[in-house]
Amino acid sequence: MSDAHDRLMQAAVQVAPVLSDRLVAWQRQEGRHHLPWQGTRDPYRVWLSEIMLQQTQVTTVLGYYDRFLTDFPDVAALAAAPLDDVLTRWAGLGYYSRARNLHRCAQAVVSDHGGAFPRTAALLETLPGIGRSTAAAIAGFCFDERVTILDGNVKRVLTRVLGWGEDLASSANEKRLWHAAGHLVPDQGTDMPAYTQGLMDLGATVCTPRKPTCLMCPWSDLCVARQQGTPEAYPVKTRKLKRSARESWCLWLEHEGAVWLVQRPDKGVWASLWTLPMFAQEAHLAQAHAGPTEVQPSVTHVLTHLDWRLHLHRAVSDQRPDAQALQQHLQALGGEPTQGTGRWVRLDELDRIGLPTPFRRWLTG
Repeated sequence: MSDAHDRLMQAAVQVAPVLSDRLVAWQRQEGRHHLPWQGTRDPYRVWLSEIMLQQTQVTTVLGYYDRFLTDFPDVAALAAAPLDDVLTRWAGLGYYSRARNLHRCAQAVVSDHGGAFPRTAALLETLPGIGRSTAAAIAGFCFDERVTILDGNVKRVLTRVLGWGEDLASSANEKRLWHAAGHLVPDQGTDMPAYTQGLMDLGATVCTPRKPTCLMCPWSDLCVARQQGTPEAYPVKTRKLKRSARESWCLWLEHEGAVWLVQRPDKGVWASLWTLPMFAQEAHLAQAHAGPTEVQPSVTHVLTHLDWRLHLHRAVSDQRPDAQALQQHLQALGGEPTQGTGRWVRLDELDRIGLPTPFRRWLTG
């Protein structure tokens, strides 16, 4: 072990009882208690909220959580649903691999575990789409297991209070923080729901990335970063996400209130969702539709790693093109990616199909 790791562990062990006791008391008195997924011990609902909240703001998730539960009230209902239905209900939340993994995970719970979620973090982590921190959250909230979460907010909270300034771009340093965090959990399993929620609440409402409200923090007098006067210097992570840019031309082909849509491949951006036919070059779009088109305003759709510039050409046809011929023609041109299965969808039925956000906005206004 390195000297830095020894110092980290020493700091964690010294403050562990005080940190956990204070956080549990603070959460019960000052933490958030109004969110619809709080106060439940149902692992299905906890799991659903954890997946929805990954890289998505609470205010956004609030608009989806209850509706999703109405359509899929339990894990068996979700497992039995067609993937298209799940993607449709997920449309607008982004990061669609979460929805696909959600579906796969529900099927695994039903087929491999008799419809009951495993009761330990180690077994939960073997399910599709459930990582170490999500597994710990479910186990802590639902089964009182003494395991720690460590999402982005919690890394910030713990590196500040412990003064851990090593670079978290290093997997070795992240493992060391996991190790230290495991020593901070309460002694009593019954305190785990409040402790786990407290970590989330502290990171979301008090120990924020910019201008943390240290005077509101139950750990303020113990926090090394506050004592140093540099809380915003933590956590340290030097590796930057590499961004790329892409440009595509989209064909909105409409006939008598229906639009031609194609399904994306089952891997990659917007996997398994439905979009307008997309082309890497404007010339390819012109080959796909020789008639006149109305050019619509372009948009840039910002993804985690990609700025995607989308250009839209709209054509309303009096005569409905032959579906099979149109499909073959689009596939022969090699869209972006290679065009998948296509079909006509009525504009008033678009709410029944999974569409990425920019296409839903275009087509539904």
